[in-house]
Amino acid sequence: MGLKSKLHNFKEKHRSKKWLPAFSAIHTFLFMPNETTHGGTHIKAADDLKRTMNIVIMAMIPCLIFGMFNAGYQHHLAFGEIQAVSQGFFSPEFWTMENFLVGFWKIVPLVIVSYGVGLGIEFIFAIIKGHEVEEGYLVTGMLVPLIVPVDTPLWMLAVAVVFGVVIGKEVFGGTGMNILNPALTIRAFLFFAYPTWMSGDKVWVHGAVERANEIASGANLDAVSGETILGSLAQGLQHDYSISEMFLGFIPGSVGETSAILILLGGLFLIFTKIGSWRIMFSSVLGAIAMGLIFNSVVDAGIITEGSKFYGLMSTVWWHHLIIGGFAFGTVFMATDPVTASQTNKGKWIYGFLVGFISIMIRVFNPAYPEGVMLAILLMNVFAPTIDHYVVRGNVKKRMKRLKVKTA
Repeated sequence: MGLKSKLHNFKEKHRSKKWLPAFSAIHTFLFMPNETTHGGTHIKAADDLKRTMNIVIMAMIPCLIFGMFNAGYQHHLAFGEIQAVSQGFFSPEFWTMENFLVGFWKIVPLVIVSYGVGLGIEFIFAIIKGHEVEEGYLVTGMLVPLIVPVDTPLWMLAVAVVFGVVIGKEVFGGTGMNILNPALTIRAFLFFAYPTWMSGDKVWVHGAVERANEIASGANLDAVSGETILGSLAQGLQHDYSISEMFLGFIPGSVGETSAILILLGGLFLIFTKIGSWRIMFSSVLGAIAMGLIFNSVVDAGIITEGSKFYGLMSTVWWHHLIIGGFAFGTVFMATDPVTASQTNKGKWIYGFLVGFISIMIRVFNPAYPEGVMLAILLMNVFAPTIDHYVVRGNVKKRMKRLKVKTA
């Protein structure tokens, strides 16, 4: 009753009325909305946009927690302080609290900055425009820390979040109106504005960049490398990671993108709760498999031989592409964005297939940036309305033909 009475005061008192969007956002986050529909034309359900966003966040929490352990594990492994795990998820060398604490103190600040800056901008725009605070950033705020390197400077992340929220979403009208996925817009800004912090063999392991700077200044220290599997293959080099390590996630990479098994479980959870589109996920995998098989056949035919700059990734077994890099994470959590993806069922099949197909194409043909899923999803975000347009027009033409046959 206390919060409801204060909400009434916000509506009645002129001086505090401008702060109503901020107060209302906190109120509806903690409680069910006061206003509900009563007409018979509405479908009544217990969920709303905030609850939907919270379900997506729940699907990402396992990736976040594992990312904290893996960040500490990769740090200690690269610096020679522990040996590689031998029992996967059950290895005591991995699930030690020391690994978790290293990752916790590096990743939690990324989450805080992402949510603090992003939601702050959302509140400012809501107060200035006098509308309700939009809930779309609840998921974006969690996605951003999971798709960046662990040592990303906080100020750099803050600048990117400002760009992504303002330019990627607010200028289009806010949540539901943006044409590009905000999290990927932020990631793209970071990559093109600060490329040395987003790629290379030092950014994926905590402390590797700092060690490289110390060596450059004359310190007598051993160099530390944390090259990802994609980075090694793009350079024509081999990697020492097993299939189980790649599938479980004991590899260097962005915070939440390494564990394919946890991403798969998150995807199944989103499908079960009817939040994520299984059509987009499945067709994206089909597109990646098709492109991978094409590249493998090119290598088997001898068109591309060992020594070519494309050979490393082109000769990678087609299904390996599904469990390395950010393909799985992007397919499950970002390609399925209901705002920027295709809306029609047939359009989702086309959209998803092209996301997977183009992801592997960019991965192979751009050695400087072997992780192609980000650019592929952003590209298909732009074409999603066009795909839906032609799907709808095609459906209209079919119905018109049937109508002509019946009336003839």
